[in-house]
Amino acid sequence: MTTATKTNQKIIVESAEAVLGLHWFVARDHTVADEGLEIEIITPGIKTRFDWSDSRSTDHHQVISTNYQKAWEEGKADVYRACEWGQIRRTYDDPSGPIIARRAAMVYQGIFVRPNSPLNATINLANKTVGVQFHQGSHYTSIAMLEGFMPRDEIKVVHSGTVQERYEAMMDGETDAATLMEPWISLAEKNGCKEIIGTHYQGTENAGEKLDQDVLDILWRAVGKAVKLINTDKKKYIHYLLDEIPEKYAKQLTPDDFHLPRLRYVEIAPYSQDEFERAYNWMVSWDLVGNDGTYENLVCNRL
Repeated sequence: MTTATKTNQKIIVESAEAVLGLHWFVARDHTVADEGLEIEIITPGIKTRFDWSDSRSTDHHQVISTNYQKAWEEGKADVYRACEWGQIRRTYDDPSGPIIARRAAMVYQGIFVRPNSPLNATINLANKTVGVQFHQGSHYTSIAMLEGFMPRDEIKVVHSGTVQERYEAMMDGETDAATLMEPWISLAEKNGCKEIIGTHYQGTENAGEKLDQDVLDILWRAVGKAVKLINTDKKKYIHYLLDEIPEKYAKQLTPDDFHLPRLRYVEIAPYSQDEFERAYNWMVSWDLVGNDGTYENLVCNRL
């Protein structure tokens, strides 16, 4: 692993879509150099859909928690971030990189349907296929949102891959709905799609104990400065979201198409035991993680 120390001033951050780690992208380009460090961001850059005849498309038990992001497990990253639930599951599977803080990104995801869909309310999604990515934020947020409106056995989330793949599967009529985040939400709205329900949710940052605390403190300062920059002028940083998507989609959007309050970034904070236990117990109730994990084993706040 490329582990940052006082004498090794590049740290590797595993991220994915820019909206999930915008604080890292802005820190990399605008604030961390002032602290004497360098950040390199690595992204999965892969598609994850299975053929619809593959049973993994409908059964999350057959999909491993690192189906999409594996840099930490492969020894290629110093820090990695994901949704709160995904980090619990991933840390449960590999406790060598515990949760060290709540992340800055409070990401918004919403369940969308095509413009001509007869579905117009959350309850209409009972027994309808909702495209998600198993063991990622779209998966967990979808079932959390839907269970308030229908019995659990009527929730039909299916693994239709990355957010681009989910959007395309919905638009092609392969799924009834899809759970999307920015910039795909703005693209869906631009093309007349209907949002059925949506929510912000929190995530966490994880790292191994070999990451030097002095270096980590510097990183937190750089991220804090990045958060302030983002919140001062969110529109200025939307280009990160557009730069990562295919040109045929990016050219349909401008920063003015984005609803800026959806882009929510906050100061990092400790991940409390109450927050952990609330999320963890909910996951156990869905058989999304084993029932023998503990706060002490999975969380090591380093702020």
